[in-house]
Amino acid sequence: MKSVKRIKDTLGKFSFRTGVIVLALCIPFYILSFAQMALPISAAAKGTLWVIFFGLAKTTQYGGLTILGAEGLKRLKEYKNRTLNQK
Repeated sequence: MKSVKRIKDTLGKFSFRTGVIVLALCIPFYILSFAQMALPISAAAKGTLWVIFFGLAKTTQYGGLTILGAEGLKRLKEYKNRTLNQK
């Protein structure tokens, strides 16, 4: 349990901008995890690639959310609402 807290504390030290970038990285990994199914390769290779890319997507998603924290999520929601109301 000490290592989980240490990782969380380390990720919490990163900036808001870094959190947004890491969180945005999960989108291409999600796309890759499902797009590779169209490749003409064996089912075992497809399964392996899916596990790798889907794992990377989840890791970047939860890592980005940990970096942002609750206050960062509020900032993102406020920014989204401001930009939608300006249009």
